[in-house]
Amino acid sequence: QVQLVESGGGSVQAGGSLRLSCAASTDTYSINYMAWFRQAPGKEREAVAGISARAGTTQYADSVKGRFTISRDSGKNTVHLQMNSLNSADTAMYYCAAEFGGGEWYDKDEYDYWGQGTQVTVSS
Repeated sequence: QVQLVESGGGSVQAGGSLRLSCAASTDTYSINYMAWFRQAPGKEREAVAGISARAGTTQYADSVKGRFTISRDSGKNTVHLQMNSLNSADTAMYYCAAEFGGGEWYDKDEYDYWGQGTQVTVSS
């Protein structure tokens, strides 16, 4: 069983930055991939960024490339999402997710565990 706890959300003005963190509980050695998803009201949950738990390779949605950076602290089982140049379209609930398998990183159905989410609100 893996528990994921997000932190770092909040309100920020357009152009500002936020850093989200996701702390995973013990028994994380089997995790293959971790990612951040987001869901705005009335919209589907979408992938934002992902990182391989072992190799550290990263993937990003086109909408956040060049603005967001995902990283990990392997020893602390923590994944971060640095978000810069935020705009109103980034307003959403952000979720951390972990998968044991090897499916497509952007497919939310591939993920086995989810955090409770942290709200990000960007005002213009």
